[in-house]
Amino acid sequence: MQDYAYTLPMSVRDYECDMQGIVNNSVYQNYLEHARHEYLKSVGMDFKMYAQEGINLVVVRAELDYKYPLESGDGFIVGLNMVRESKLKFAFYQDIFREKDKKLILKAKIIGTALNQLGRPEIPEKLDTFLHNDASAFTTK
Repeated sequence: MQDYAYTLPMSVRDYECDMQGIVNNSVYQNYLEHARHEYLKSVGMDFKMYAQEGINLVVVRAELDYKYPLESGDGFIVGLNMVRESKLKFAFYQDIFREKDKKLILKAKIIGTALNQLGRPEIPEKLDTFLHNDASAFTTK
């Protein structure tokens, strides 16, 4: 595993599996989203607080490369790095590894932006400062 700005251990629940006994492909996006929200909270940015202020952090593109399936009961780790993608976009580079053997399960690049009260892209000042100062140290793609 590479170095990540944030990691979150999780485990597969039975109801997340499909008829084949593996995690349904759509469930991985839930894992990734939960890790992003927890990461933002850990650095002092509350997703819910932004929404209450009329600022919506939104995903504009999701690229997921499925490498190997998880099964019910598997423990796994979501690793995350956040980088500035452009003036109005940021990206989360996220990987999922099976905990017991560190096998790569999924690689993802999630691109987001913030929409202001008028629905226009605008990165809030606190997030802009964070992306400029702190997240720039994590440029692993």
